[in-house]
Amino acid sequence: MATIGKIGFLGGGNMAKALAKGFLSAGLAKPSGMIASVHPADKISLQGFESLGVETVVQNAPVVEQAEVVFVSVKPQVVPAVLQEIKSLSAGKLFLSVAMGITLQTIESSLSPQSRVIRVMPNIPAVVRSGCSVYVRGSQASDADAQLTQRLLESVGTCEPVAESQLDTVTALSGSGPAYVFVMIEALADGAVHMGMPRDLAYRLAAQTVLGAGHMVRDSGMHPGQLKDSVTSPGGSTAAALRQLELSGFRAAVAGAVEQATLRCRQISGQQT
Repeated sequence: MATIGKIGFLGGGNMAKALAKGFLSAGLAKPSGMIASVHPADKISLQGFESLGVETVVQNAPVVEQAEVVFVSVKPQVVPAVLQEIKSLSAGKLFLSVAMGITLQTIESSLSPQSRVIRVMPNIPAVVRSGCSVYVRGSQASDADAQLTQRLLESVGTCEPVAESQLDTVTALSGSGPAYVFVMIEALADGAVHMGMPRDLAYRLAAQTVLGAGHMVRDSGMHPGQLKDSVTSPGGSTAAALRQLELSGFRAAVAGAVEQATLRCRQISGQQT
């Protein structure tokens, strides 16, 4: 299997740190095989990368000069300025953009024609190697580039190709989705605490319950409704709980969250084009 060259990060935010930690944990890279640029005012990100032993700089040029694979992980609103800054250095490099709403066409037109671009959408659980990622190849990206991208992202979770038209919905579902699940875990624990359970135990049980249910949906091949029915006895406690969720509009609230997040992504995409 081909070796992975030096990995660079333009921007040192939460997603960049999650990926860096995941690559290190997976043994896919060593600290010496990564470099990140961090805004000098962002002390938290600076300290985060330095704690990993990764070389951290305050300029973007050294990252592109040294790295063969460059993650574009700055905030979407500053992507055009950053790409313009490093355009003259971008030939021959593979850029993996995690910037929400910035299209392949926009990125490619802002870099050297000899660069290759792939849009990726990982999520925060990559930090514990349980990420959920997708990617879209740009016009110049090769099969080898796609295979390298898949290898990187599969080292920190799952990864699959999608159409670019799906990326806003992917962002709303799996990109933002951990936040919805964190709220659900908190709510499950709050309910248990209200009924007398110690909070630390409630959080552990709630988190493991969500983890186990997710594994069952992913690995069993069964429809979620079938799995739900398998734990719902007639007249039992689960049936009573599910009725309360329906009365409270649980399904509509969760589906509506994904819808609203998608619309916001599309709005941002429109602003960036």
